[in-house]
Amino acid sequence: MPLKVGFIGVGEVCRCLAPAMEQRGVEVAGFDADAAKAAAGGIRLLPLAELIGWADYVLSTVTVSQAVIAAQSCALHLSPGKVYVDLNSTSPEVKRRIEAIIAAPGADFVEGAILGAVGVSGARTRILTGGKKGRIAAETLAQAGLAATFYSEETGKASTFKMLRSVFSKGLEALILELLIAGRRAGIEEDLWADISEFMSGHSFDEVAGNWVRSHGPACERRRDEMAQVNEVLRGIGVEGLMSEATEAFFRRSTELGLRKKFPLKAASTGEVVAFLEGRLR
Repeated sequence: MPLKVGFIGVGEVCRCLAPAMEQRGVEVAGFDADAAKAAAGGIRLLPLAELIGWADYVLSTVTVSQAVIAAQSCALHLSPGKVYVDLNSTSPEVKRRIEAIIAAPGADFVEGAILGAVGVSGARTRILTGGKKGRIAAETLAQAGLAATFYSEETGKASTFKMLRSVFSKGLEALILELLIAGRRAGIEEDLWADISEFMSGHSFDEVAGNWVRSHGPACERRRDEMAQVNEVLRGIGVEGLMSEATEAFFRRSTELGLRKKFPLKAASTGEVVAFLEGRLR
């Protein structure tokens, strides 16, 4: 018998994952409260109760604000033996709340965390699973064509990984946009993009990020002063430097915490710097 997967929400995630699953012989259908979006999704649609009764696995891919509401609606039709995988980008606390909702009718809950942009990497996008049924769910979804891997039996761990990873991905997105807005205002947007693209293409992330962290101690005061000048320039061209002002404040805090005194020279490892800052911030 082929695996039957029902998507709750037929937006980008569903549209990107469903074709790969169908290529593996999985039967896919969906439900979306937004009729217009549902019609444009190209996915076979079923009423909610019928979809849940039909599916072996129910994958929730709604908006963050609708994750709990979707779980509550689905719980009215779930029964023992059904597997509900919440793939929404919510906090660990929300995941645990959804787990309780899904467990009430006796269904199995699986925490899911999508890492990366499905619009770019499609079904190759890494998915972490968690919870008591997380391991078998990861194996099942991997066989169904998704890049699913088991992370932890403790519900909330995979979401913590996802949320903290977003400090990097979403923060970098905001930083890049601030750079490009300022670059356009100054008439050098393309030059900045080309320079940074060339630099990042020529060095590994480990090399660049590792050097920044290990040199944070001896350089934090100098970098603080440089960022003060950067913010002066941004104000001069009429750009609100939200990210740049936060960066200046971060370097100022590191200076005040005595990081330079602790590390007058580049640290031997990134872990030493992180451990010192984490300890001082307790």
